[in-house]
Amino acid sequence: MGLLVATIDLFITCLNDALFPRTGVAMVTLFERLGHVVRFNAAQTCCGQMHLNSGYREEALPLIRRFVDTFSGAEVVVAPSASCVAMVREMYVKAAEEAGDNALAARATELAGKTFELSEFLVGQLAIVDVGAYFPHRVTYHPTCHSLRLLKVAEAPLQLLRNVKGLELVDLKVADQCCGFGGTFSVKNPETSTAMMVDKIGNIEDTGAEFCVAADNSCLMHLGGGFSRKGSPIKTIHLAEILASTETS
Repeated sequence: MGLLVATIDLFITCLNDALFPRTGVAMVTLFERLGHVVRFNAAQTCCGQMHLNSGYREEALPLIRRFVDTFSGAEVVVAPSASCVAMVREMYVKAAEEAGDNALAARATELAGKTFELSEFLVGQLAIVDVGAYFPHRVTYHPTCHSLRLLKVAEAPLQLLRNVKGLELVDLKVADQCCGFGGTFSVKNPETSTAMMVDKIGNIEDTGAEFCVAADNSCLMHLGGGFSRKGSPIKTIHLAEILASTETS
């Protein structure tokens, strides 16, 4: 039996809020269809990942404190981003401890235990692998680095996709290979980032898929830009949008 959850707090990352709002809408559609109450706290802001990853620890701390304050009363927090969830789960406590803020570290530890990426929450916490979705297209799945290497989320997205009616899931060669985005890595090392993207795009094209799906819009933004510049017909789509899709959508 899955976890009994009364209310789900959505952590809609700054990237999704600014550039991919349809992903947040898809999460609301999905969870409400599954019978859950969904809440969006408008006080939420950036989790501070870009600052911390770039070495700006002092600048990241106010964002970490704000995030912990914003979500401290939540029953569970679910986000459409393995990358940002990994920040909350893996980096918040370390950052607080390094700053000598034991109270923040304790609160961050509590929050980390109830913060989840979408697919791991559905499969691992709610014990749901079939959400009643319908998406009649040929799809390949790109597992993002943070989902695999930090959250250890490997099978949950695939389980969900295999149970989407009408969807044909095709394997991606060397799927665990990074797409080259890496947040600020793509800005600081554009040539290397682009070379990695070209390799990944070639492997995606080899599948003959209509759509490339992932659990992070950051990676999809990077790949989508590559497809567009190349004139490729392949589209990118977030996992949440497929899971929210039905025959009547």
